[in-house]
Amino acid sequence: MSTELLENERVDYEKEIIELIRSDKSAAEKKDLLSDYHENDIAAVLSELDSKERKKLYMILGLESVSEIFAYLDDPEEFIEELDEEVAADILENMEADDAVDILEELEDEKSEALIQLMEDEAREDIDLIQSYNSDEIGSKMTTNFVTLKLGLTIRQAMKSMVSQAENNDNISTLYVLKDDDTFYGAIDLTDLIVARDYVDMETLVTTSYPFVYDHENIDDVIEELKGYSEDSIPVLDQDKHILGVITSQDMTEIVDEEMGEDYARLAGLSEEEDLEEPLLASLKKRTPWLIVLLFLGMIVATVTGTFEGVIAGIPTIVFFQSVILGMSGNVGTQTLAVTIRVLMDEELTSSQQFKFVFKEIRIGFCNGLIVGLISLFVTGMYIHFIKGFAFPYAFAMSGCIGCALWVAMIISSFVGAMVPIVFTKLKVDPAVASGPLISTMNDLVAVITYYGMALMLLVNVMHLDRL
Repeated sequence: MSTELLENERVDYEKEIIELIRSDKSAAEKKDLLSDYHENDIAAVLSELDSKERKKLYMILGLESVSEIFAYLDDPEEFIEELDEEVAADILENMEADDAVDILEELEDEKSEALIQLMEDEAREDIDLIQSYNSDEIGSKMTTNFVTLKLGLTIRQAMKSMVSQAENNDNISTLYVLKDDDTFYGAIDLTDLIVARDYVDMETLVTTSYPFVYDHENIDDVIEELKGYSEDSIPVLDQDKHILGVITSQDMTEIVDEEMGEDYARLAGLSEEEDLEEPLLASLKKRTPWLIVLLFLGMIVATVTGTFEGVIAGIPTIVFFQSVILGMSGNVGTQTLAVTIRVLMDEELTSSQQFKFVFKEIRIGFCNGLIVGLISLFVTGMYIHFIKGFAFPYAFAMSGCIGCALWVAMIISSFVGAMVPIVFTKLKVDPAVASGPLISTMNDLVAVITYYGMALMLLVNVMHLDRL
């Protein structure tokens, strides 16, 4: 089936849901038919309905279903705002604590606090726990939806305990085993528990070396380790090894997305991601400092270019190809930067491994520069001869300089693109701060010096083309 057909089927789901909601069928019929659709598809159509239709839909589906639907909304706060506070509090109360916290953080502080106060004690405690962590701590991303078993239970007792907890905690694929003092002991796969015979000692099913993280650990420090495990969830412990929550595979996906978004923003010369609602002043504070730095770097590039005024005046044709040198130099630097940042995510790299990586990037730049330089030599030589009308010796002398400059600039740009983020890392600065615009501007400086420097040495001082 083609991608286009699959997309059409996806659109049809939303259309069917809207038609069903607006149909004349009874509430019971609508509820029964809507149960066949995924919550994500229902969430996608809420913005297509008016406030009255949405409230009617909530009444039909019931509190539990609406809570699951709200967990899939990208901007749930606008739908929360239109509800009575008690209804909104009930919906948030039935959501997983981490999802509820995400919504509450988007609301005004006064509104958020009012909703929290309307919740039952257990839900409020879970939300307070997650909100107690800084946004860069792994505890801020955990959910309190998990099931625990006591060490020493029989298989039958363990099954009974699991079933009783599953009523309020549906994250049951992995069951966490606690010692008598309630500290974390290990984990059991639900499948292993289900197929185990009554006479089997439950302790033999426990994986005692199961991975875990501590609640105050920095997200950046543990995310690579978490990604290395293919577990549905990983427990989050306090310093006394009591389990506080779990990081699910969905949580990990969201964390990775956020980290990539932040890195992408930094690569664009920003300190963090912006959203549509961000105030103008806040956006200016993020962008302006970088732009000022880049302005001064750009002025340095212009100043350096000015020192080669004699070369430009004597051989004006050379200016035509400046953009080629600068563009290719910037492209190579940005490519190397992206690869280097990705490699540096492995914090176990030794200094010798980093040196080998830099040397590898230089070799790549050498080979790419040689290939591109030779192509440039031929193409620009033919262009200068046939299009511009210069003699072959003159044309290929210039194209030779262009090709050599391109080759050297690409080698140096590869080195700069690899070394800058490594130096930033050594200085304990996020390597993503070595942004694309910064690297590009630095490589412009390299390219200008290389290009006009070689033109001065080869074309002016050696071949004296400026006198022709």
